[in-house]
Amino acid sequence: MYPSHRPRRLRKNAAVRRLVSETSVEPRQLVLPMFVREGITEPMPIRSMPGVVQHSRDSLRKAAVEAVSAGVGGLMLFGVPAERDAVGSAGTDPDGILNVALRDLSAEVGSDTVLMSDLCLDEFTDHGHCGLLDSDGAVDNDRTLQVYGEMAVVQAESGADVVGPSGMMDGQVGVIRESLDATGFSDTAVLAYSAKYASAFFGPFRDAVDSQLKGDRKTYQQDPANGREALREVDLDLAEGADMVMVKPAMSYLDVLRDIAGVADVPVAAYQVSGEYSMVEAAVANGWLDRERTVLESLTSIRRAGADIVLTYWAVDAARWLKADR
Repeated sequence: MYPSHRPRRLRKNAAVRRLVSETSVEPRQLVLPMFVREGITEPMPIRSMPGVVQHSRDSLRKAAVEAVSAGVGGLMLFGVPAERDAVGSAGTDPDGILNVALRDLSAEVGSDTVLMSDLCLDEFTDHGHCGLLDSDGAVDNDRTLQVYGEMAVVQAESGADVVGPSGMMDGQVGVIRESLDATGFSDTAVLAYSAKYASAFFGPFRDAVDSQLKGDRKTYQQDPANGREALREVDLDLAEGADMVMVKPAMSYLDVLRDIAGVADVPVAAYQVSGEYSMVEAAVANGWLDRERTVLESLTSIRRAGADIVLTYWAVDAARWLKADR
């Protein structure tokens, strides 16, 4: 006897599959992370991230226009300074590379995209940690918050539509929100890196920002074994005024993403991080995976788990593939 229920009926051709597809990926949902390095005149390839570069100011503007033309929803900017110090002065300097680049992109693409900025000290400190250190060499949470507040205002003044505090300091969202509101930037949104794990998948990112870190960030980033803790972090960030929340990394934490998407009443983002990107690119280079299919499947899985927004280094390529598929 044949079964009366035949799910394959709804898979028989592309038109039927398209009609009943439960999850879609749209270019507008993708955000492109970009790196800009002070003092260079040509883009510099990042060794561990094939196809990704540290931009000069000129090449950053061109790449931003290209991304906007492809239809991506936003740009997340990271700065790589020429000089670093213990307190990350380049991060609060209006003429620091990140803030100068924000002004460049604000002038170049204006309101055609959502301009986001990484709000953290790790790129700017000579010790590579996300905050100021105390006399024992530990990250001083509350002193760091004061600097985060200053960074938020400078980034907003430079043109950021959204600031992305990624340092995992307790109370960071509240301090940033207060600082923005007190200086007339109440319309600047906060994308909270609420569930950011102490992950091995961040490895290539250290090349991307020329990280000076020795050791790890386990005293402030989350333990990969913990899921419920992420929900607590989200609750705290929402109570402090977060406009959006994020899970980072994405693919190894799809269960966490699903749980957060089920309770958050704001847009939920996920960051497809450098290690995820580099693994796929390495497999593609060896002929083991089909690049387009693998990338789009990975993005679909993140969307299916509940992400409204996906930060991905494939944003431009994916946007073009998605448009061509229509």
